[in-house]
Amino acid sequence: MAKDEKQPSAEAAPEPRSVRVVILALMIAMLLAMLDNMIVGTAMPTIVGELGGLEHLSWVVTAYTLATAASTPIWGKLGDMYGRKGIFLTAIVIFLIGSVLSGMAQDMGQLIGFRAIQGLGAGGLMVGVMAIIGDLVPPRERGKYQGMMAAVMAVAMIGGPLVGGTITDHLGWRWSFYINLPLGAVALAMVTTVLHLPKKRTDARIDYLGAVLLAVGITAIVLVTTWGGTEYAWDSAVIMELIAIGVASLTGFVFSQTRVPEPIMPLHIFRSRNFTLMSVIGFLAGFVMFGAVLFLPLYQQSVQGASATNSGLLLLPMLLSMLVVSMIAGRVTTSTGKYRIFPIIGGGLMMAGLFLLSTMDTGTSRLTSGLYMAVLGAGMGFLMQITMLVAQNSVELKDMGVASSGATLFRTLGSSFGVAIMGALFTGRVQDEMAARGGSQITQGSAQLDAASLAKLPDQVREAYEFAVASGTHAAFLLGAAVAVIGFVAAFFVKEVPLRGAGPAPKDAPSGTPEKVTETV
Repeated sequence: MAKDEKQPSAEAAPEPRSVRVVILALMIAMLLAMLDNMIVGTAMPTIVGELGGLEHLSWVVTAYTLATAASTPIWGKLGDMYGRKGIFLTAIVIFLIGSVLSGMAQDMGQLIGFRAIQGLGAGGLMVGVMAIIGDLVPPRERGKYQGMMAAVMAVAMIGGPLVGGTITDHLGWRWSFYINLPLGAVALAMVTTVLHLPKKRTDARIDYLGAVLLAVGITAIVLVTTWGGTEYAWDSAVIMELIAIGVASLTGFVFSQTRVPEPIMPLHIFRSRNFTLMSVIGFLAGFVMFGAVLFLPLYQQSVQGASATNSGLLLLPMLLSMLVVSMIAGRVTTSTGKYRIFPIIGGGLMMAGLFLLSTMDTGTSRLTSGLYMAVLGAGMGFLMQITMLVAQNSVELKDMGVASSGATLFRTLGSSFGVAIMGALFTGRVQDEMAARGGSQITQGSAQLDAASLAKLPDQVREAYEFAVASGTHAAFLLGAAVAVIGFVAAFFVKEVPLRGAGPAPKDAPSGTPEKVTETV
C-alpha cells in the first residue's frame, strides 16, 4: 500500500476552494468541446452560402467527430504516462488553433481540415476533464460535481443553437469559431495557475502501432455509421470494405495490446465486471440520448409546428429533468456512498421514457410530449455521470486516464451508432409512408423538410408528411426502447463496491488494485 499512496490521488488533493476553482476551469473547457458543434450547426447554411461545397457539407461535422473519437483513447493514455496538466493544456491549445484556422478558412476543403484539428483537441478536452476530476476528487465526493457536468451539457444543447444563430446574424459565421478564444484563454489561465498535480516521467515508449490501429478501426466504424444508408447503401462495396478494415484493425489492436509494455488501452481493465458493464451501459446511453436529441426537435417542428429558431428550447423538459436528477443522485452518492440502485432506476426510466415517446402521433400535445421527455431525461440523469464515476472507481489510479477515455469512447461510439441506425429506420419509415400516400417525390433523397418547405406544401401532402414523421419517430423510439432493455438488464449485474473516499478507507474499501476494487467477470 505504501507504494500506491505515492501516486497522485484524492488524498493529495488541494484545498476545497482550490478544487472548486479548478472544477470551474474544467467545466469551461468541457463547454468548449460540447458547445462548438451546436453553434457551428446553426451557422452551416451561411457557411455553405459563402464557401460553397454543399456536397461536402457533412464532412464539416464528420471530420470533427472522427478526430475526436479516434484521439480520445490516445489522449487518456498520454495523460497517464506523462501527467495530465501538460497534456490537457496541449489539448486546449490545439483546439484553439483549430478554431482560429477554421474561422480563417477560405474554402470548404480548408474548413474540413481545420475542423479535424479542432476535433483532435476536443478529444483531449473531454477525457482530460474526466481524468483530472478523477485525480482531484475521490469517487465518494465526486457526486457533488455531477450537477455541474449535467448543467454544462444542458447549457450547450439549449444555448448552442441560440448563440450560433445570434453570432451568425450579427457578427458573421467566422465568429462562431472565434468565440472559442476568450473561453479558451480563461480556461488556459485558470488551469495553468491553479491546477497542481505531481509531475510524471516515464521511460516507456508510446504504443504507436496500437494508436494507429485503434485510430483506423474507430475511423472505419464512424464512417460506416455516418455513410451507411445515406451516402452509400448498407450492402455497397464501400461499406463492406470499411467494415472489413474496421474489424481487421480492431482485431490487430486487441492482439497488439497484449504485446507492449504500455498499451494504449490495457485489456486488464475489462476484467473488472463494473468497468465492462459501465462501458456497455455508457454505449447504450449514448445510443439513446443522441438519437433522442436528433428526432425530438424534428418531430416537434414537423408535427407540432414548433419554431426551428428555438430548437434548443424544445429539449428543455428532458434537459432540466436530467440536470435535477443528476444533482440529486450525486448528492445521495456522496452522502451514502451507494450507487448501484441508480443504474437500475435510470435504465428503467430510460426504457419507459423511450416507449412513451414511441406512442406519440399527430395529435400528441406539447405538454404530453414534454412529460414523456422528462421521464427520459430522468433516466439519463441517473446514468450519464454515474457510469463515469463507477468506471473510474473500478481501476487503479494509474489507469484513471484510460478508464476515462474508454468510458468516453464507448459513449461516443454509441452516439454514432444511435444516430445512424435510428436515422436509417426513421428515413425508411417516412419514405415508405409517403410513397403509400402518393407523396414520395416530396421526400426523394431526404426524409427531412425544413419549416419553409413544409409551409409551401398543399394541406393534404403536409398532413401526409406529418403522419409519416410521426410514424418514423415511433419506429426510432421503439428501437431505442428495445436497446434500453439491454442496459436495464445489465444494471442488475453491477456490484456495489465501496467508493474510494477522502478519509481513511474502511476495512472493506477498495485499495486501488483492480482485484480488490471490483469483482472480476
